[in-house]
Amino acid sequence: MAKFPIDAPKRKVVRTFEILGFRMVREKEHISMERENPDRTKTLLTMPNHPKIKTSTLRTICTQAGISRDNFLNAYEKT
Repeated sequence: MAKFPIDAPKRKVVRTFEILGFRMVREKEHISMERENPDRTKTLLTMPNHPKIKTSTLRTICTQAGISRDNFLNAYEKT
């Protein structure tokens, strides 16, 4: 099983979530992103605005946003 990247660059992580359908709503101390689902509901995602995002933080973000590890890693490789 592939692992989440260690200390992933913020820009690459944001770009990965954009590939997965999220758009940036706000960027201050934290980055807020949202995705509109086919049933008109919205999925929100919040992550710290740090230069590098830790593995455990990425895992938690994906779990809370309902993104599988494989989906995230496939999109991450495309960036």
